[in-house]
Amino acid sequence: MADDLAVFAEHLVKRFGERRVVDGIDLAVPRGAIYGVLGPNGAGKTTTLRTLLGIIEPDEGRRSVLGHFAPREASDRVGYLPEERGLYPSMKARDAIAFMGALRGLDRRTGRTRAAELMEAAGLGHAVDEKIKKLSKGMAQLVQLLGSVVHRPDLLVLDEPFSGLDPVNQEKLEALILTERDRGATVLFSTHIMAHAERVCDRLAIIAGGKRRFEGTVDDARGTLPSRVRYLPTRPDAAIADVLPHDAVPDGAGWRFQLPAEGIEGLLVTLIDRGYGIGGLSIERPGLHDAFVRIVGKAADAGDAA
Repeated sequence: MADDLAVFAEHLVKRFGERRVVDGIDLAVPRGAIYGVLGPNGAGKTTTLRTLLGIIEPDEGRRSVLGHFAPREASDRVGYLPEERGLYPSMKARDAIAFMGALRGLDRRTGRTRAAELMEAAGLGHAVDEKIKKLSKGMAQLVQLLGSVVHRPDLLVLDEPFSGLDPVNQEKLEALILTERDRGATVLFSTHIMAHAERVCDRLAIIAGGKRRFEGTVDDARGTLPSRVRYLPTRPDAAIADVLPHDAVPDGAGWRFQLPAEGIEGLLVTLIDRGYGIGGLSIERPGLHDAFVRIVGKAADAGDAA
């Protein structure tokens, strides 16, 4: 196992009854990276994270966290935000953050000081002494998130962290993830919302039906689909269909088709030579959402996606 990996898993399997919820997953999370585990609901994301952290034990395979094959040995160096949120409602926000830090070995005075600093940076400075039960759902969720980073972990694991947050707080969370990465932490998070992963992930894995279906960068994922071309001629003519690629379809006054493997230049020369002209041309790269749908869809077509 390479020393530059914060999290490593090899052929990880977890069964519940007859169902293999995690089915032979391999992962390699580089130190200092933001790594997303993407998948539809029921794909096995939460079980994968819990198995990696040692909250539940795998039935097969091995895993390592920060160099420890017994993940709980690294627990004081890990921050974890579970999918199920939970704070003591009568505890003040600053004390709740400090308490979560104390569970990871941070002394109370340092925890309270850092809690106030974190809340101020997150735009919650006015609420440091508010009880959790008086905070909005989004604010309480941010408080719990801050509690997972107050001890300055080397590894931050977030399970569906964007779920339930409004757009403003989603932006705050993205900023916090980037701040933690810049501090030197590794961030591993699960989500089924592609926009966040597309903006912040250095690498990602896509899982479906308990299996890893893809691993690589966002650009690698986009590269699983061809780019699309939108072309607008200056002289509309039905006969142009004989010149365009076979998959070209009308799109208003123009046409859409897959970017030819040999490039677009030769086709443009032909179109100009035949008098159709170039009234407009754009080449659109597929987004991560498109790639995700294709990868998960292929798994579903194979009959083994959840």
